[in-house]
Amino acid sequence: MPEPSQPADQPVDSDQPDQPPRLRTVRWVVLAVGVLAAVLVVVLAVSERDRRGPPVPDFAPEFSGETLDGGSFDMAAQRGRWVVVNFFSTWCVQCVVEHPELVAFHDRYRGEANVRLVSVVFQDEVDVIAQFFAERGGDWPVVITNTGRTAIDFGVTAVPETYLVDPFGRVVSKFTGGVTLDGLEAQLGRAGAPL
Repeated sequence: MPEPSQPADQPVDSDQPDQPPRLRTVRWVVLAVGVLAAVLVVVLAVSERDRRGPPVPDFAPEFSGETLDGGSFDMAAQRGRWVVVNFFSTWCVQCVVEHPELVAFHDRYRGEANVRLVSVVFQDEVDVIAQFFAERGGDWPVVITNTGRTAIDFGVTAVPETYLVDPFGRVVSKFTGGVTLDGLEAQLGRAGAPL
């Protein structure tokens, strides 16, 4: 018995086997392009996040440790001060380049009770660090213990990285790739430090 023909004004079911092959091909191409576009968006989003690195913490992680001169440093005891926290290594070229700028910053603010500079060693040896400071100057606290955990807590991915922490413990700036005296002073001024 012959099948009744479908009226012309009713939609054609796209899953019917008698659908033209060209229409099926177009639908598959459109679907594939859509999937590829979605994958591209995800890849770009992940790539952008990785390029920026971990987010900067709102508040500076509290850390403490022994310093190069045999003393100790405790971040919690710095409340009420502006603190520049510098992560560095002696094998890092940009760290060597920025070091005279940190020396100049420390020398300028040495007498200021409300400004403090501290360096945190990143994957380096104590005797090499001692020689580095002996040759290049600088007598601010240099934390040499618990440094791996501190770097993780701050989200450090490469050195040099420097964080400006306000008197309430908030991270107000992050510098990557080295700092300058002028850059530190400008950021302190923008953050409202009374210099």
